[in-house]
Amino acid sequence: MSELGTRSARDLAAMIRRKEISSRELLDYFLGAVAEKNTALNAVVTLDEESARKSADEADEAVARGDALGPLHGLPITIKDSFETAGLRTTAGAPEFKDHVPTRDADAVAKLRQAGAVVFGKTNLPFMAADVQSYNELFGCSNNPYDITRTPGGSSGGAAAAVAAGLTSFELGSDIGGSIRTPAHWNGIYGHKPTYGLVPDRGHVPGPPGSVGPTDLTVAGPLARSAEDLAMTFDVLAGADADNEIGWRLDLPKPRHQRLSDFRVAVWFDDPALPIDDSVRARFEATVEALRGAGVQVDEKARPDFALPDLIRVYYQLLMPIMLAGIPKAVLAGVEQAANSFAQDDFSDAAESARAPLIRHRDWVGKNEFRHKLRAVFHRFFADYDVLLCPVNPVPAIPHDHSSFAGRTIEINGQGRPYNDLFGWIAMATTCYLPATVAPIGPTPEGLPVGAQIVGPYLEDRTTIEFARLLGEVVGGFSPPTT
Repeated sequence: MSELGTRSARDLAAMIRRKEISSRELLDYFLGAVAEKNTALNAVVTLDEESARKSADEADEAVARGDALGPLHGLPITIKDSFETAGLRTTAGAPEFKDHVPTRDADAVAKLRQAGAVVFGKTNLPFMAADVQSYNELFGCSNNPYDITRTPGGSSGGAAAAVAAGLTSFELGSDIGGSIRTPAHWNGIYGHKPTYGLVPDRGHVPGPPGSVGPTDLTVAGPLARSAEDLAMTFDVLAGADADNEIGWRLDLPKPRHQRLSDFRVAVWFDDPALPIDDSVRARFEATVEALRGAGVQVDEKARPDFALPDLIRVYYQLLMPIMLAGIPKAVLAGVEQAANSFAQDDFSDAAESARAPLIRHRDWVGKNEFRHKLRAVFHRFFADYDVLLCPVNPVPAIPHDHSSFAGRTIEINGQGRPYNDLFGWIAMATTCYLPATVAPIGPTPEGLPVGAQIVGPYLEDRTTIEFARLLGEVVGGFSPPTT
């Protein structure tokens, strides 16, 4: 039984269908794993054992009757605590929501339940999902299973730690600033940021509970121990919400290729604006060598036709109004004061970042137009290449740092760099609505996982997921933590 926590969700679902294990037995296994490991990790912050056992028993009865089963039938799962779960507390790590018990599931959660998943708990995240480290006043700090002195990332940090440590079959995360991709990278697992708009985000907090409108840039997607699991869960999650399913259906293209050697791969991990640590660089160099050894056409000089700092700047101008929407007036006054401290003709990164939350709609329209020009650039780029391989961020998992956000730095090759460098490489896919899959590509000499970000053409999610699967055959896939 001890190996169950390292098995893929696809394998576990097949075992349930073949009656090799029951849903109830698998649920009890994961609850036991939480009891054994979660004290050190603090990944799972809320449990619903009674309801989950009832659902697991019902799933086993359906198997015994020979009923038609969904692809996730009987799989016990945890859910990031930013997604509303009917009858189960949803806090987004915010004290003001500590007693919030929704009456309906988020749309993405509902899709998972309809496919047969059994929800048994919620996982930790930063306050309002707004950091790359997962800690908050309600539940404290989550730790990385490969080194508990380091963060598992954020905002889906508890989710990724739970997957890597074998506490759940798979997880549901969300991503606006790398919140699926960074935790996947730092925990050695697979994660998929879908094309914007493919997975409904209603019921995600933030925005405020009860919000019904979609949020620009935000997506929901899976975290798992295999690329096959990403494919299985993505097929469940993708599709119209209840308000729109009467009028449209998805018809997404198949992967561009089935053989690794047929892929045309662009690699971009060397940019003066965003240097990467040598420990990450070494894994990318080894990955490029492995791909070439497998007969893959790799182009290390290919670049989309834009300057990376220009894209990152517009990313922040689109992002910050979303992140600060609905903030109290007193906090807004402080934001305005910070922006006004810069001269009007100061267009430095610091000045532009300070002004970004206060952008007027007429100015936003111009930034949005620039975004769509960048999307056109990528459309042309992916006529010549199938995927773009790039870092998720410049470093492996960082040590815990709960100091003031403005004063934080990271260390790259012994030199201090801005904390915001952690959000640079993820900006391309987020800004331009592109799919991006993260796949593990091996550990650093210190044993910390490194993941590669696989960016693909708009709506071609199956291409990036399939490439991640094939990549695992030459560089190795998920390798569980040893402690």
